[in-house]
Parts: sequence; C-alpha cells; structure tokens
Amino acid sequence: MNFFSQMLSDLRTLQAICRELLTLAERESQSLRSGQTESMGEASQARKGLLPQLNDTLAKVRQHRVLWQNLTVAERSAQPEIAQLVRQAQELIMRVILLDRDNEQGLLRRGWIPAREIPSAQRQRPHFVADLYRRQQA
Repeated sequence: MNFFSQMLSDLRTLQAICRELLTLAERESQSLRSGQTESMGEASQARKGLLPQLNDTLAKVRQHRVLWQNLTVAERSAQPEIAQLVRQAQELIMRVILLDRDNEQGLLRRGWIPAREIPSAQRQRPHFVADLYRRQQA
C-alpha cells in the first residue's frame, strides 16, 4: 500500500471514530435534555472504549502529516481527496468538541459533576494567546 492510499485509509478511520464520538455526544445531549441519567454511563463507557482507537489513529495521522508537509505543492494538489478528508475530519472534531462542551455545562448546571473534576479557572484562559502576544509587544 502506498503512502497516499494509507493516508486516505487512516483519515477515513479517523472520520469514522469522530462520527461515533459525535453520535455519543448527541445521545448524551438528548439524555441531558430529557433527564435520563441511565444512558449517561453507557455513553461514557463507549467513549472510553473509543479512546485507544482514537489515539492510535491520531498517531498515524500525525506521521502522515509530517510526510505530507514535505511534499511539493504540486504533489499535494494532485491528491484533492486528502485535503477534503482533512477538512471534513476537522469539522467533525469541532462539532464533537462544541457539543461535548455544551453537555459538560449541562452536567455542571445539574450538579452531576463532582467538584474535584471541575477544571480550575486558571486552566480555562480564553484570551491567553492574545495576552501573550500583547506582553511580547511591550
């Protein structure tokens, strides 16, 4: 199997995992809205089960990325499907992140997350990069 076909295969695998994660996050969101806490544990276990697959696939995609960036623009433009799959994977990842954040906020509002698991305020610094840039300019 050549580099491009292996990269396509790994990107498709990443997309499949992201779709599963999105489905789980959507189910969790529905459970939160309806107040059904029973299925929350199942979604959490399923998500934990996908984590090793996600880590393995991401490691492969990172390796492909290094090789992809070493290609010339002409070589990359000859593979439009790869660029499309990367964009689609990014969109799926962003949808999962946003939905998961909404779900986490819903859990916090209902008091279903123990206090020890609530992230510290220091960890959530939305303007960190802007502040860093401003300090470097001064």
